[in-house]
Amino acid sequence: MIIDSHVHLKHGDAAKTEYTPERIIEVMAEAGIDRSVVFAMSTTTGRSIEMAAAASAGFPDRLIPYVYALPGFEGGVIDEIRRAIEELGFRGIKVHVGECSLAPYVIDPVMSLASEAGAPCLVDFGGRLADATRIATSFPSLKLIVAHFGLYLAPREDQIEGFIALAEKCANVWLDTAGVLLGWKIADAVARIGAERVLFGTDSPYPKPDEASMARRGVRQIQNLELSDADTAMVLGGSVAALLDL
Repeated sequence: MIIDSHVHLKHGDAAKTEYTPERIIEVMAEAGIDRSVVFAMSTTTGRSIEMAAAASAGFPDRLIPYVYALPGFEGGVIDEIRRAIEELGFRGIKVHVGECSLAPYVIDPVMSLASEAGAPCLVDFGGRLADATRIATSFPSLKLIVAHFGLYLAPREDQIEGFIALAEKCANVWLDTAGVLLGWKIADAVARIGAERVLFGTDSPYPKPDEASMARRGVRQIQNLELSDADTAMVLGGSVAALLDL
C-alpha cells in the first residue's frame, strides 16, 4: 500500500489554491496512491477542520485528516485542535512557519497538546534548524515530522543535512520526502535513521495542466532509489501506517 503523508486540500501558494476531495482521489488514482493524509492551510483552524472533516467523511478509507494549527483572534484554537483530535478522529496536526510563529510562547501549547494526545505534528520549518532542534529536544515525547527534509525544494545538500542529523540524534523526529529534490539524501536518511522514520509525501496536488505529475514523480523517486524492497515498501507506506497506527 502506498500512503502519501502530505496532501493539500488548500495550498500556501500565491493563489491559495483549493482542491476538492474528488480531485485528490483522482490524482491518487493516477499516481497509484492508496491513501493520503489531507489538510488545509492558508485558512483558520476552524475552517481547516471543516474541510478535512468533509473530505475524510466522503472518502473514509482513502483520506486521513490533519488539523491546521493557526493561533488567531477568533477564539480557543487549542480547544479546536483538541476537539478535532479527541472527538472528530483527526490523526495529526499541521504547522507552517510561513503563517505561524515558532516562538515558544506561540507554538509550545500546540506541541504540548500534540505530545499529550500522541498526535504527530507535521511542521514546515522553512529551513529553520534551530527551531526544529528546540522543539524536538523540548518535547521528547512529541512525534515531530519535519516536512520536506527541512526545506522545500532545497537545491543544496547542506540545507537539509542538519535535519537528517537532528533525526539521528532525536528518535522522536521523522522526515517527510515531499518536495525533496536531492533523492540520494532520502537514501542517505534511510541508511542513517531507518526507513521507519522516513515518510513518503508529495505536497500534491499541483496546479494544472497536470495536477498528478508531482505525485507520480514522487512515487517514482522512491521506487528508483537503491533501497531494498523492504525499505522501499516501508518508505512508501509502512512508516506512516505505523506512525498513525493504521
